[in-house]
Amino acid sequence: MASNKFRIILWSVGILLLIFLGFFLYQLTQAESVNSVMTLLMLVLGLILGGVIAFLASKKLTADPAVVKESSHTVAESMRKVFKIVSAEGHFNEIYNYEESSKIFNFIPSKKKALVIIQAKVLVGYDFEKFKWQIDEQNRTVKLVDFPAPEIISTETDYKYYNIEEQFFNLFSKDDLAKVQQNGKQQVIEAAKKSHLPEVAAEQMRTLLTELLAGKNFVLENPAKIAETKNLIDYRKMNGSQ
Repeated sequence: MASNKFRIILWSVGILLLIFLGFFLYQLTQAESVNSVMTLLMLVLGLILGGVIAFLASKKLTADPAVVKESSHTVAESMRKVFKIVSAEGHFNEIYNYEESSKIFNFIPSKKKALVIIQAKVLVGYDFEKFKWQIDEQNRTVKLVDFPAPEIISTETDYKYYNIEEQFFNLFSKDDLAKVQQNGKQQVIEAAKKSHLPEVAAEQMRTLLTELLAGKNFVLENPAKIAETKNLIDYRKMNGSQ
């Protein structure tokens, strides 16, 4: 709509330019001195130039949209079967303040800092491949021999930067921003570790195993084994996969 209105204005300007051009051409034929002729010529050239500019502007507005070409190549590095169950989900808002001080030429102090709001979703669960148990078919019981600590299955993070301050000789680089995000993510992990997520995950897993075995007429002999690791999170697995 705005483009159409602007186009009408350009056409109106063009018509007015033609009218003025005809008027000055008439004056040119009636001029009696060289100075008046030169003045009229300059005015005519100015009007012609204005018309050309208006024409080019109109063409620019009606130009075809830019053509965008995109391409991508996806390579699957590896795939394998896993049996992991998410039994707890936590949402965190972390306020992370990053500040770095240095000295230019070893004596001019320089500082850069950034305030980052991190919104994260942390999924905690168990890897069934790490479970070890003994099955007593005769008594229809299952005994947990080794039950792992819950681990972070995945973390989804979103970063919003506020109040970024930097100086001309001390700007944020891509590596700096990557370090800020990594440090902020680590703060979220520490918050998840101190939260009730492991406890919730352990309770959910105890309920799940009890109900699954009950459906097969089996009894979980030592469910308390699950609660032994309810306040722990296996970070070794997470650090190897994140």
